[in-house]
Amino acid sequence: MGNKKLQVWLPLIFSLVLIIGMFLGFNLNNHSGSGRSLFSKNSRSTLQEALDLIKMRYVDSVQIDSLEGSAIQEMMNELDPHSVYLPPVDLQEANEDLAGNFDGIGVEFNIFSDTVNVVYVFPDGPSDKAGLLIGDKIIKVNDSSLTRKGFSTNGIKALIRGPKGSKALLQVIRAGKQQTFTVTRGKIPVPSVDASYMIDKTTGYIKLSKFTETSYEEFMQSLEKLQQQGLQNLVFDLRGNGGGFMNEAVEMADEFLDGDKLIVYTEGVNSKKREYRCKRPGLFEKGKLVLLVDELSASASEVLAGALQDWCRATIIGRRTFGKGLVQEQYELRDGSAMRLTVARYYTPLGRSIQRSYEKGKKVYMDELWERFSSGELVSADSIKLFNGKRFMTSCSDTLYGGGGITPSVFIPIDTSVSQQKANRLTFAANINNFVYNYYLQNKLQVDKYNATTDFIAGFNNTENMWNELVKFTANDSANFNSVGGKEKELIQQRLKALLARYKWRNPGFYQVLNSNDAMVKKALETIAK
Repeated sequence: MGNKKLQVWLPLIFSLVLIIGMFLGFNLNNHSGSGRSLFSKNSRSTLQEALDLIKMRYVDSVQIDSLEGSAIQEMMNELDPHSVYLPPVDLQEANEDLAGNFDGIGVEFNIFSDTVNVVYVFPDGPSDKAGLLIGDKIIKVNDSSLTRKGFSTNGIKALIRGPKGSKALLQVIRAGKQQTFTVTRGKIPVPSVDASYMIDKTTGYIKLSKFTETSYEEFMQSLEKLQQQGLQNLVFDLRGNGGGFMNEAVEMADEFLDGDKLIVYTEGVNSKKREYRCKRPGLFEKGKLVLLVDELSASASEVLAGALQDWCRATIIGRRTFGKGLVQEQYELRDGSAMRLTVARYYTPLGRSIQRSYEKGKKVYMDELWERFSSGELVSADSIKLFNGKRFMTSCSDTLYGGGGITPSVFIPIDTSVSQQKANRLTFAANINNFVYNYYLQNKLQVDKYNATTDFIAGFNNTENMWNELVKFTANDSANFNSVGGKEKELIQQRLKALLARYKWRNPGFYQVLNSNDAMVKKALETIAK
């Protein structure tokens, strides 16, 4: 009898227990109390209270999203220089930059005389399949005209790019006639390996511009191709490489180091120590290796350079690197924005922290490169004496330094000669890109007769004619090439030739021409020859 009564009341008891549990849970998460729960009163911050008051009581209407973004940005400014807030409008471009691809029509363009000119068409890409050519002028995308003045590069990108599979109706001027092309947008790769070629019969060269999601795969493809061509020594160029994904640098280091050697480790107050070690036989564990670095080589570049330097695997040539030894993780926020928050520091195998001090604030930190130049560090062979970081000793008896970037074994100063500075100023002041583009279109048959960049370097001797054409083309510019001669003229002609090569062989051709007279590359070859 008692059991029957229990069976009748049991469902009711369960229901009461469930209701009481829900009630208590609601109170613990939402009601004020005396600190009994993490989700009590303290979960609603002063910042949120302030935003709510502004939203409910402020005299005028305000954009709360904009206020929140500004507040977050101010918080980021109080942290380290590399913790950043990315509003929704900037996030997509920032992600695309590291993704190694984007959705678009597959062209590179430049704006000359307020007109969008196609300067490159990706082979087998959407525009190539649709029939677009270098030299085409895009005047309209769907219903949007591109002919009005003041159209920004980002604005044009926004019109040209779009989801994979979508259509872009382009109106184009070619040889003075208007034509219409329908392009089906697709996935467009953005290579991070800018150049890969054999300098001589046994020495290869790879230029890496950044560490994206596809960098290791691109690097391996380049390395394997060079090995098939007889690679025994490698010049790996990381100049100007500001970093990216650290894991890509770790994977590359594994190809150069043997055993289970430590490559890098990370650690932070809220992040436990994590070691990254070699885990497989590498593709280039033997053979001479030279890394080229400069003051703009940072982050993942320094992870790779630091590991190879600590293990005496590579000779580092160039100038002391940027000094970014902080690890960021990206956290998406509910409004489509994101925070890239520093969560740890990284350390080389010997325990060196590469991070420069930022105690004096973000502005001083970012301006330090100019200070390094002004102090003579980037131009003086005695730059190591200017840097008093903590000392470390390698197994090959090299003295290394921590706390401020990677100090190279062989120092190559910035060329501050009058000739170099004047050549740089003229190159960037004048409308040289526009000139080379027009020169290529007018002399395409002459350039196209060369099958390889090496043939072009040796055989293209029309630089004097090209120079005379440049003088005419820029006659009304502020830059006066008519009075330029000697060393300045030689330097500018070299760059003109490299820019011209780029139209046929892209970045590999550009760097191959420039490197034929590059001080760091020459020193790398001398080092390998010893």
